[in-house]
Amino acid sequence: MKFLKELLEPFQSTVLGTVGTNGYPFSSYAPFYYDGEVVYVFISDIATHAKNMQHIPKASAFLIEDESITENIFRRKRISLQCDVVHIAREEERFHTIMRNFQIRFEGDTLPMLMKMQDFNLYALKPIYGEATFGFGEAYNIGGEKMNQLVDRMSQSGHK
Repeated sequence: MKFLKELLEPFQSTVLGTVGTNGYPFSSYAPFYYDGEVVYVFISDIATHAKNMQHIPKASAFLIEDESITENIFRRKRISLQCDVVHIAREEERFHTIMRNFQIRFEGDTLPMLMKMQDFNLYALKPIYGEATFGFGEAYNIGGEKMNQLVDRMSQSGHK
């Protein structure tokens, strides 16, 4: 059985899909940390995607194989997670634990600098549904008790 953690390891950023107050989708991106169950993003409240998640606490996290390394542009490996969003306050112990892991994942001085800026906040994106596609006819649902496992799609008849 494959777990999402090993599949997400090569990715450093995710495309975020949020819904604006006007009802239209908005796409952006953010670096992320994944702990095996939840995708975390540390983003500025000035950014449109942060404002959207504060208004409508739902988002998608989309990860896709880089075009420069894919074998075939029509079957880029990709994972799409539909998530509920929760803001994690700086006063919470979980904030400090996650941010330590962020710093380990993204070495350098950028993250410590951003952490000093009070408009940057941590958001947890908890998957409630997801799909993974690795090529033609190689598609899975994301499932399991913790929504972190690949699950074979049983009822698909394939391409015609």
